[in-house]
Amino acid sequence: MNKYELTIIINGKLDDETKDAALEKVKGYVERFGGTIAKIDDWGKRRLAYEIDKVKEGFYYFIYFESGADAPEEIEKRVRIMEPVLRYLCLSVEE
Repeated sequence: MNKYELTIIINGKLDDETKDAALEKVKGYVERFGGTIAKIDDWGKRRLAYEIDKVKEGFYYFIYFESGADAPEEIEKRVRIMEPVLRYLCLSVEE
């Protein structure tokens, strides 16, 4: 099992219900592909460094999980096409 950090930025214009649904969907992808979530850091709503699709703020989440080597690629395939997600990045975490 490898350790990973998945960073996602969700559109800041969304209501709480839609934002929470998007986060749950991402967590579901991690679990579906054999990952176990260690922790989730919620940084809340922050101003973006630059405007993305006329959006100036986003909700930042850092999801730390363990999984096999194939899981990050599969998760990224699905997160890439999610409408509420502005940006994402999945990194391998060294111990």
